[in-house]
Amino acid sequence: MTRKTLEAITVDSLSQLLSQRVKSLRKNNNWTLQKLAALSGVSRSMLSQIERGTANPTLEVTCRIARAFRISIGELVEEPWLGSTIRIIHHNDPIYLYRTDSRCTIRTLSPLNTEKTVEFYELTISPNAELRSAAHFDGTHEFLTVEKGSVSVLSGTDSGKLRKGDSAHYRADRDHVISNCGKGEATCFLVVIYI
Repeated sequence: MTRKTLEAITVDSLSQLLSQRVKSLRKNNNWTLQKLAALSGVSRSMLSQIERGTANPTLEVTCRIARAFRISIGELVEEPWLGSTIRIIHHNDPIYLYRTDSRCTIRTLSPLNTEKTVEFYELTISPNAELRSAAHFDGTHEFLTVEKGSVSVLSGTDSGKLRKGDSAHYRADRDHVISNCGKGEATCFLVVIYI
């Protein structure tokens, strides 16, 4: 970062950037101000002032807002000169564990803070366990690839069995189930595409 770039960064420009990012992230998540207030512990009126650019929040308030979106402060005030464009999701980051219990672990492999039409997951399903999902939005499809073990897929009334290395594509805009039909743990990669 050059000295000229540093000099161009002002409190007002960061405040304006924060204002735009909070509003954009909130809308991308389809959250109301009330929901963001509940998730962040920051009052609705303060969030409204931040989004309008009329408040200069403390570092603590900014941290709370970033945590609500599950991102860092740097990502919240993201500018090209503030960091790398490469986002790494570490295998041991608990924020990306969507679900974990004795039957199933779902780890998100997609960024959490972006609007997306594609989601990517790693599924680990215990023997004799299943992952049941209600119908998603109309036109949604899933692509499933088995890395280890064997699973069966049920989408509506259609079904299929997959083994290691097999892939399936099916409608996810109807109730669907992924079941471990093997004797050991099954590991799969799941891509969900919203149309």
